[in-house]
Amino acid sequence: MPRSPRRPRSLAARATVAVAALTLVTAAGCTTDAGGDGDDAGPATTGSDASAGSAAPAAPVDPVGTVTHGTLASGGRDRTYRLYVPASLPPGPVPLLVGLHGGTGWGDQFAATTGVEGWAESNGFIVVHPDGVPVGARRGGVWNGGVCCGPAAREGVDDVAFVAALLDRLGQAHDIDAARTFAFGHSNGGIMSYRLACELGDLIAGIGVVAGTVGVESCEPARPVSVIHIHGTADENLPIAGGAGARSVAGVDFPSPVDGFARVAAAEGCPVPEKATDGDVTTATRAPCDGGAAATFVTIAGAQHPWPGGTPRAAPDAGQPYAGYDATAAIVAFLLAHHRT
Repeated sequence: MPRSPRRPRSLAARATVAVAALTLVTAAGCTTDAGGDGDDAGPATTGSDASAGSAAPAAPVDPVGTVTHGTLASGGRDRTYRLYVPASLPPGPVPLLVGLHGGTGWGDQFAATTGVEGWAESNGFIVVHPDGVPVGARRGGVWNGGVCCGPAAREGVDDVAFVAALLDRLGQAHDIDAARTFAFGHSNGGIMSYRLACELGDLIAGIGVVAGTVGVESCEPARPVSVIHIHGTADENLPIAGGAGARSVAGVDFPSPVDGFARVAAAEGCPVPEKATDGDVTTATRAPCDGGAAATFVTIAGAQHPWPGGTPRAAPDAGQPYAGYDATAAIVAFLLAHHRT
């Protein structure tokens, strides 16, 4: 029987716990002469990057920046996205996070679910939420992550090219730090995040995955990509051991998330994991990997499919979000701590 979710903590408390845990994990995997990002190839970079991997991110605040919605032609389709730019940004190039919603979700919904724009405001990064390929006349879309999902996979939509074009557009309009360009996603969006790591590793420095898996047969990133993967043991949509899932509507026999993560970690030369357990949460970290990257797998006993610590969509059909862990806090802390040199 799955464990019952813990009593909900406040947002600040969940953020503090998640950031503290990831800070310890990051520190444990770092070499002593590499700065704070675990890079063993030489001294830490200078300027704004020098402290990017050493300090925990600031707690989220109310997002008071600018939200715009844009359209971009890609693959013969007009693709849409939500862009958030904080009210104030630090001088010099800033990080960019690409948020990929789950199947039948959309950018505005995913931004509300994760609350990542509050983190962007307090930590000085830009975040963009592209929309997947629409599913019929309903609002919401899907991504071609390889193994699924929906019309995006059936029609062979090149979502990798779409994200690459979006990065190019944003790079022309804003001072984006190529060493701190990341992607994160949930479920189908997590599957797509892995595909970006596999096929767009020259542009994506790290990914954050919740309840996803590797959906492509071959995954050898062009450059090492840091990975944090978060998965619940009670996920019945995309089971942690793989398979169809009792609640899944995708009609897919999903590859094992654990095996997929291990395959990516092995391709990047990561060492054997070091594990730490705190209550329901077990964190297994492999670091340093090639190029100073890191790979972390977080298992949450009793957690179901929704985004841990998130605000659920109306009438969720995948269970309730696990309240004792803030996936957004953990992913932001991990990604900002693992920029490229």
